[in-house]
Amino acid sequence: MAREYFTHKGLLFPCLDYSPEVLNYVENEFQVQDDDVFNVTYPKSGTNWMLEILSLIRCDGDPSWVRSVLNWERAPWVDNQNGLKAALKYPPPRLICSHLPVQLFPKSLQRSKAKIIYTLRCPKDVLVSLYHFSKLLLLLKDPGSLDSFLEDFLSGNVAYGSWFDHVTGWMGLKGNENFFPITYEELQQDPLGSVRRICHFLGKELSEEQMAAVVENASFQSMKGNKMSNFSQAEDQYMDHQKGEFLRKGICGDWRNHLSEAQSQRFDTVYRERMQGLGMTFPWD
Repeated sequence: MAREYFTHKGLLFPCLDYSPEVLNYVENEFQVQDDDVFNVTYPKSGTNWMLEILSLIRCDGDPSWVRSVLNWERAPWVDNQNGLKAALKYPPPRLICSHLPVQLFPKSLQRSKAKIIYTLRCPKDVLVSLYHFSKLLLLLKDPGSLDSFLEDFLSGNVAYGSWFDHVTGWMGLKGNENFFPITYEELQQDPLGSVRRICHFLGKELSEEQMAAVVENASFQSMKGNKMSNFSQAEDQYMDHQKGEFLRKGICGDWRNHLSEAQSQRFDTVYRERMQGLGMTFPWD
C-alpha cells in the first residue's frame, strides 16, 4: 500500500490511509461548524508552521499545548481516515488541516461561517521541498530524478494534483470575509505583522507580548526542537526517519540551490501559461 496511489475525480491520492469512501464522505457528508478554523494548503507550503501559529494563538502564546500534544492531534487532517475520525470526535471549536482542493472540500462549508486560512508558497520552493519530502514520506511515491519530478509536478501528476489548479481554485474565494490568504514569504518577512493580521481575522485579541510569544514559539528552531511538532514521533509505516527530518530548512528561495537554469526556465514557461490573466500577483512573481 505504501508509495501507491489511486485516482479520485481525476486526482492522485496515497493508498495508505486514504480512500475514495473517505474523500466522498468529507465532500458530501462532513458537517462544517461555524466555529471551525481550517488550515488549508497545497502540500509543502507551510502547513505545519501555520498549524503551530494557530495552536499558539488559541493558547494566547502559551507553548504548553504545542509542547504536550502532537500537532496532528491538535489539528487533525480531515482528508484521511485517521484524521477524519479525530475531527468527528473533536470538541468545538475545532482546528482542522487539509490539503484538499476547493472542489473536493466539504460542501457544507458554503452554509457555514467557518474560517479558512490558506497559505501559499513560491511553487519552485514547493517543488524542491516536495521532492525531498517524497523520499522520506512513505505515503508518497519515490520522486525519481529531479528532472522527471519537475515534469510530474508541472503536469499535476503528483498527490493532490496540480499546484496551479489548487491555488487558482482556492484563490477564487479571495474577498470572502471568511477566507484569509497569506504567503509563506509574508510569514518569513514579517512574522509579527502576519500574526497580528491572523489574530484580527480570527477575532482574537492578543497583547503585543502574547503575539511576540506566538512568533517565538512558532519559529523554525522552536518547532525543530519540539518533538510534538517535528514529526519525530511519526510511525515508521509513514516515514523513513533514516532518510532525513520532516523539518528540513524552512527558508525561502532554496530552489536556487537545486534547479538548473534550464529547469527554472521550463518552470517559468508553464507558470506564465497557467497563471497569466488571472489577475493575481504574488511575492515571488
